[in-house]
Amino acid sequence: MSPRRFDILTLFPAMFPPVLATSIMGRAESAGAVHYHVHDIRDWSEDRHRRVDDRPFGGGPGMVMMCQPLFDCVSAVEAMDARRARRILLTPQGEPLCQSRVEQLAAEDRLLFIAGHYEGIDERVVDELSPLEISLGDYVLSGGELPVLVLVDTIVRLLPGVLGDETSAAQDSFSRRDLMMPAAGGWTARRDTGAAPTPATAERQGAGRPAGTDRPSMVRRLLDCPHYTRPRVWRDREVPSVLLSGDHAAIAGWRLAQSLERTRIRRPDLLSPDADAPSTPAGGEPMSGYVRHGAAPSSPMRGTNDAAKNAAHARPLRDRPDGTMPDEAPLTSQEGHGVP
Repeated sequence: MSPRRFDILTLFPAMFPPVLATSIMGRAESAGAVHYHVHDIRDWSEDRHRRVDDRPFGGGPGMVMMCQPLFDCVSAVEAMDARRARRILLTPQGEPLCQSRVEQLAAEDRLLFIAGHYEGIDERVVDELSPLEISLGDYVLSGGELPVLVLVDTIVRLLPGVLGDETSAAQDSFSRRDLMMPAAGGWTARRDTGAAPTPATAERQGAGRPAGTDRPSMVRRLLDCPHYTRPRVWRDREVPSVLLSGDHAAIAGWRLAQSLERTRIRRPDLLSPDADAPSTPAGGEPMSGYVRHGAAPSSPMRGTNDAAKNAAHARPLRDRPDGTMPDEAPLTSQEGHGVP
């Protein structure tokens, strides 16, 4: 399998190489799991001073990124590889990032990340490019560069061969747990590594069991359990004795119980039945998020004048689980990447 390709479009390319070459992200590229390509949007400016922004119509503070440099950059970068790219914009109006979305993106061959800056990006080019829009949370950053690095890190650690222990990612917080009540009683957990279980494992965990078998199960994403290392006693605090027992079944049961209790106290929302997916309001309709090689999709609103759009508070469908966007502008330097 050829390495994944991650294209990063930014006004500050110098921010990326030191981080992308470090730790897990650097290991991922060294292992041939992914290749990073960082592009300076200014290289596609038609202005002799490489200008990419201008004052906003209607007045107000700050500057707005112009359509032409970003659109031309996306078009040229996508033409560098025949694989179709999934476009991603880090924006305060995006869907909140969750682990299930990260897992979906980790299965893609090619991703194209757009790091916005300044007061915002001209809404027309956002409509034209129709990217998947993602937020890291309800807080403010100066631009999209740091969120892009966060998202890249979350993705590459799930790629095969990147982590030293292939089961490591499956044991993290928010990993998908298939909780099964065995016949003997007591909850057990099968951590989902993405691989199909063997027949023996499936039988032991109840996967594929006949209809009507009285062995209830549930799939949840839990917080991780507490971890300990040497020394056994530190400032009169002892490591839980079960972890020193050598009883692997007892240790697994203790860790699961700790994960469940920690999740119940700190993140009870994760225990709800519908918590295992990016939020999709009733009636939402996800879009593919893909574009043809070297081509940009036309906006569904093309041909509708701005006054009519504003009067109706309309937005074209975009690559989001709910198929819609709120009526705010995309990523700004003041708003950063968080959801407003």
